[in-house]
Amino acid sequence: MARSVARPSLADVLVSQGVVSKQALEGTLRRLDGASATLGQVLVEQGLLSEDQLARALAAQYGLPYDSLTSFQVDPRYYETISVKLMQRFPFIPIADRDGVLTIVIADPQNVLGLDELEILIGKRLELIISSKSAILAALDRSAGSNQALRELEAEYRSVLVKEDERGEEVLTIDHAGEDQSPAVKLLDSILLSAMQRRSSDIHIEAADRATKVKFRVDGILIQAMEPLDIRLHAPLVSRLKVMAELDIAERRVPQDGSFRMRLDRKVVDFRVSILPSVFGESVVVRILDRESITTGVSALKLERLGFNPEDLKRFRRAIMRPYGMILVTGPTGSGKTTTLYAAISEMNTLEDKLITIEDPVEYQFSGVVQIPVNEKKGLTFARGLRSILRHDPDKIMVGEIRDPETAQIAIQSALTGHLVLTTVHANNVFDVIGRFASMGIDAYNFLAALNCVLAQRLVRMLCPHCRMPVKAQQSLIEESGLDYEQFKDTVFYEGKGCGHCLDTGFRGRQCITEFLDLTDEIKEMILAERPLSEIRYRAVTDGMITLRQSALKKVINGETSLREINRVTFSEEG
Repeated sequence: MARSVARPSLADVLVSQGVVSKQALEGTLRRLDGASATLGQVLVEQGLLSEDQLARALAAQYGLPYDSLTSFQVDPRYYETISVKLMQRFPFIPIADRDGVLTIVIADPQNVLGLDELEILIGKRLELIISSKSAILAALDRSAGSNQALRELEAEYRSVLVKEDERGEEVLTIDHAGEDQSPAVKLLDSILLSAMQRRSSDIHIEAADRATKVKFRVDGILIQAMEPLDIRLHAPLVSRLKVMAELDIAERRVPQDGSFRMRLDRKVVDFRVSILPSVFGESVVVRILDRESITTGVSALKLERLGFNPEDLKRFRRAIMRPYGMILVTGPTGSGKTTTLYAAISEMNTLEDKLITIEDPVEYQFSGVVQIPVNEKKGLTFARGLRSILRHDPDKIMVGEIRDPETAQIAIQSALTGHLVLTTVHANNVFDVIGRFASMGIDAYNFLAALNCVLAQRLVRMLCPHCRMPVKAQQSLIEESGLDYEQFKDTVFYEGKGCGHCLDTGFRGRQCITEFLDLTDEIKEMILAERPLSEIRYRAVTDGMITLRQSALKKVINGETSLREINRVTFSEEG
């Protein structure tokens, strides 16, 4: 494969294309100490460059054609000679094969050693086209090869369970049940691998009257994973999961909870299993915690990437830089509270401060932060751990969740004695938090004295950039959304029509909408004086608070999400 030697640098190409300013590039290069090989990736991680822009710049730098791969599907004949696993590992896509020359789409033309290895493995000379890595992976996902990938994975992987010995160290155990030809074993492996391929956070296995339904939760919404299975497969599937999670196979009448860990091709994935008895059989939910994707996400995690509106972002950043007090993040389960706290920690993890966290479980390890996992069985609760943390000379503390009066009391005392405490609590909005702590029997005066601010948040699905299209909203939908039809009748709204990139849902990924309440002296006095909630809310909005509903509407007006989606997540009365 002929490769040109004299070519412009990536920095020169980006400046000439006007994609990144020279000043921003110089700053990044200074931080990299001139290691320009990683420049593109660093710019993408910093949000200064999109993957698509990087791909176009690399194509220009190497004098190669560019292809966006929109709705592209791989020709099935290539799967007969090239392994899908090889395509996903590199990643690349074959698109033409003429006269012993294979034309492939790749994301990284700088990887010369990898390309040489690929030429040897395939046994053909390669011609290159450039696209972004996510576009290549999306094309592989929506091609017929994704099913073949599952078949390959099924054949190759056996359930290698990772268990812990008494010292908490990982011990590999080969589960021989995976080596037989049991349909339930192979089917469960397929379901787990398919769920990971489709970015699922949970797998639901439900027994119906005459069938077993398997659903995946993707971007917060349940989608059907496959055609309903024969009801006779339900009991073996659940039993297999129980064996993996070390639960009681014979017990089918009471709820059971467990977990297991699997190593798949050097990648460790945690699964948490919850089993409930139902009318037609046991219902199972498996939560997927992919450590590698969490690590990748958090390492590049910055608050501005979460979807905060600029005003709330500025206020929240100011709050986490205060020397003491309590910062509360609130919202229902699965609203991204922990992710927000992780982003806050990644921004304030300085060498001068001692940061200690207590979590259930610890989902990601931060360097330079002492992290304690809650262990209820061994008696390490949030309250007991928090009490020990205070004797460990911390500056800043993160408490995963306040669930009981004892934890709340210690957290408040910590905030009052000169520590910055970040924590979460389940409540619907910033004002419900006050009532939540009152119901725990917490003294309002101490609580308000400790509290700096409350951030309420929800997650809304973002429209898929590949199939997003402008639509004229119907009058009924605008009025149902609590908006004035005359004011919004000419507004261009957007919806996703569904494509291969987003599994035909019209949405891809989620961002948070926020409601930030700064506890000013005036607001604290009104709460202590037990003023009506409507009066306190009016005062907060007058002071510049943006409600959840207003935050959501901004995303709709900007074309980032749809009216139907924000109606699903927030009430029109909240605005």
